[in-house]
Formats: sequence, structure tokens, C-alpha cells
Amino acid sequence: MKLTIRELYDKMLQNMGSSGWWPAGSKAEIIVGAVMIQNTNWQNADKAVANFRQLTNFNPDRILQLSTEELQAIVRPAGFYKNKSRAVKAIFSWLSKYNYDYSRIYQSFGASLRKELLKLHGVGDETADVLLTYIFELPTFISDKYARILFTQLGVSGLTDYQSLAKRVKLPKNFTSDEAQDFHGLIDKFGKVYFHPLTKFQESFLAGDQLIL
Repeated sequence: MKLTIRELYDKMLQNMGSSGWWPAGSKAEIIVGAVMIQNTNWQNADKAVANFRQLTNFNPDRILQLSTEELQAIVRPAGFYKNKSRAVKAIFSWLSKYNYDYSRIYQSFGASLRKELLKLHGVGDETADVLLTYIFELPTFISDKYARILFTQLGVSGLTDYQSLAKRVKLPKNFTSDEAQDFHGLIDKFGKVYFHPLTKFQESFLAGDQLIL
């Protein structure tokens, strides 16, 4: 069956139910999680996130008060602790200039918000799109590894890196921020079930489908 982006999302939602993603109690926790998950798995990222919860309760000002040594110790379980510590500090320092008023930040930068996010240390394409989707609630497609694997299995060729997919996907205009958030969660949930090993995809409810971009 040939599917549009909307039809793919609807089919995944119907078969899997809502993903409930991103699981967090605050936007500050989502920001921390988005940085911690870079270049590691959720088991390692969760250990660092738990450290933040215990020592700062995800209070942005408390996070900014941490010394470099304290912050690195908290981040260490997630790996790349020096770089990720700098990223956490950079993101929250930037947000603090606007008193963590996400609506105000979006109003200030508008369509150039993504470019501003990419200027922050440790924020690459994927993290920028996660922040747009979950923090600023702008419907954005996150072209992560699981998305590239899924779309390849659905007949889309040439997906070699993040931008190779991101440039080709436009979410429908009627896609809400909640749906964009859920879509990312469903794709990752699907990947964890059907991509290890990849041959399991043929057992999935999407086997035989083709995506129309």
C-alpha cells in the first residue's frame, strides 16, 4: 500500500497507540534528555537524567549554578561529559536571557529560530529539531536514525545522513505539534521493536507498504 506522511502516522497510531513521547515532567527535563541522548543509548542517558533530577530537580537556575566539575560529574554516565556539560550550560544560559519564556523566544526569532538554536554549543540538526518540536511546540519532523531506517524500508532511497531525509520531508500543514511529537515517539518505538534485527521489519504491520514523499 502507498502511504502519505499523514497516512503513515495514522496507521502507526492505529496499530500502536499514542507513544506518550517525550516522557518528562517539564520542558527543562526534555532539554536535558535531548542533550544526554546524543551519541548514546537511553540506558546511559537515563542515568544522567536521574542525576539531574536528584541534584537539581530540573530547576534551570540551579543547573546554571553548578560548577563545571559538578555538572560534568552529573553528565558522566551519558558519555562525552565535557561536551554535553557545555551544551547544557549553553542552552540554559541562552534561555535564561529570555526568562525561559518560550513564546517570547519564538516571537523574537520567528522562522530563524532554528538557525539560532544551531549556534548554541552542542546543538546539531537533530537536537535543534527536537527542541523545536517539544520545547517550542512547532510541528517539525525529526529525521533521526530510526526515521531514516524506516523510510528506507518504505522505499525511500539515498538516506545517508540527517539532512538527506530532513530536506525531503514536509509535515502536512494540518499536522499539530502534538501529532509531530507523537510521530517521533512512534517511529522510535517502532524501531526498537522491528529493527533489531532489521529482518523483523517483514513481520510488522508496515511490511509491503511504500511511502510517498
